[in-house]
Amino acid sequence: MKKLVLATALLIAGFVNAQGPSYDDLRILYADGNYDKLVKSSESYTQKDKSKTDALPYMWLARGLYKISQSGAADEKYKNAYKEAIAAVGKCMKMDKGGDVQREYSEFFEEFKMSLVEVISNDLSVPDYKKASSWVLKYYKLDPTSLGGKLLEGACKFRNADKGGANACWKETDKKIAALASIEDWSPADKQLFKMGIIQTADCYVTSRQVDKAKTLLGKVAQYFEEDEEFKAKYDEIVN
Repeated sequence: MKKLVLATALLIAGFVNAQGPSYDDLRILYADGNYDKLVKSSESYTQKDKSKTDALPYMWLARGLYKISQSGAADEKYKNAYKEAIAAVGKCMKMDKGGDVQREYSEFFEEFKMSLVEVISNDLSVPDYKKASSWVLKYYKLDPTSLGGKLLEGACKFRNADKGGANACWKETDKKIAALASIEDWSPADKQLFKMGIIQTADCYVTSRQVDKAKTLLGKVAQYFEEDEEFKAKYDEIVN
């Protein structure tokens, strides 16, 4: 009987071990607001053989770093917390083959993407196209095929005197925009970045005295932004 109980216990232990960690400890640390320890514990999981290919520890690592970056912590070791959070989110998405983690924590992923869109927008408003460009390139970690990102990459290249690079980016997006059927299922962050890319690109065309190209671009996407006041203002400025 004792042998049977022992064998059963070992079997259960083996099954639990095979399933891998639940990461409840990370969830608790986040709920408690202990972001420093959350980062350390999450990072530890990402370095262990049994969990380094799991998406969840990278998600919790990103959340911890993001919270720290938003808190304005003066700790020198977290001076690049936001950039590190972007890298962690990118790794999480790469590991999350079936998209389960992104669906379960969709609110965080959308909030994070939108925060990066805001950072890009702030740099464009200065304007500081070199800084904006560096953030746009980081957005590709969250969406490697971002149309808005590619448009903005082109606009930043144009403003930074790389007209050849700008035209290459815009040529690539022309075909993809023409093939678009809808952007209804895009996330709010992706839609916002797309609109920013369209407006910035149109302004670049106007600056280079290619007003017809600006009008054509705005006309191609007007249907997607019929209720957007910023887009309508730019459309009226250039087209009407």
